[in-house]
Amino acid sequence: MPGPRHILITGASGGIGAALAAAYAAPGVRLSLAGRDPDRLAATARACRDAGAETAITVFDVTDAQAAADWINAADDCSPIGLLIANAGVSAGTGRGGESADQARAILTVNIDGVRNVVRPAIDRMQSRRRGQIAIMSSLAGFVGIPGAQAYCASKAAVRVWGETLRRDLAPDNIRVSVICPGFVRSPMTDVNRFPMPFLMDADRAARLIVNRLHRNRGRIAFPFPMYLAVRLIATLPASLRDRALRPRPGHS
Repeated sequence: MPGPRHILITGASGGIGAALAAAYAAPGVRLSLAGRDPDRLAATARACRDAGAETAITVFDVTDAQAAADWINAADDCSPIGLLIANAGVSAGTGRGGESADQARAILTVNIDGVRNVVRPAIDRMQSRRRGQIAIMSSLAGFVGIPGAQAYCASKAAVRVWGETLRRDLAPDNIRVSVICPGFVRSPMTDVNRFPMPFLMDADRAARLIVNRLHRNRGRIAFPFPMYLAVRLIATLPASLRDRALRPRPGHS
C-alpha cells in the first residue's frame, strides 16, 4: 500500500514532530507543517525541501480552534489530507516540584483541546470522501500517574482513550486512527528534565518506528517495549504497591 502523499504535522518545529517531517520528506510528498516557533519551523521546512518534499509552514497556536480549523481546511483544499499527525504538546517537566496551577491549565488546554481542535475538522473532511488516517500523540505517561506530572499524565490518558475510541467509531468510514505512546524521546521537552530517563531514544529512531507502524495501521504504537511493559504492569498493581513503585528515590526528586 503506498504511503500518504499529503501529511499534516503539528508541533513540527522540533523533537518527534520535526523528525517525523524528515522521515516523510521525499519527492512527490507534500508536507503541511505547523508550530509556534517560526525560526525552528522554517529550519524543519528547509530540511524537508532539501529532501525533495513540497513543504508549507503555518505558525499558529493549536488552542485557537478557529486557526486550527482554517489550517486544516486550507491544507485540504490544496490537496486532500492523507495523514494528520496531531503531535503538538507541552509539559512542565517532572521531578522538580510538580506543576503550578497555570502550568496545569496550559498543559490540559494544549494537550487535550489542541488535539481535538485539529483532529475534528480533519475528520469532517475525511468522512466526506471516506478515507484518511489520523495519528494522535499520547505517551506512556498516559497509562499511569507519574509523581509531579498530574496534568501531563491526565492529558495523555485523555487523548489516548479518545483516540482509541475514534479508531473504532471511524473504521466504518475507512478512516484509520492510531495512538502513539512514546517513552522518553530526545526533544526540547525532555531536554529540561533533570532525572534519569530510562531507554531514552533519539527522535530520528522514534520517527522511523512510528512511520513503519502507521503504515501497518497499528492502533496503538507504544515504545520502547520494556518501558511499555513496565508501565502496564505498574498500572495493574494494587494502589499501595503502585504508590511504592512510583515513589521517587532519594536523590531523584
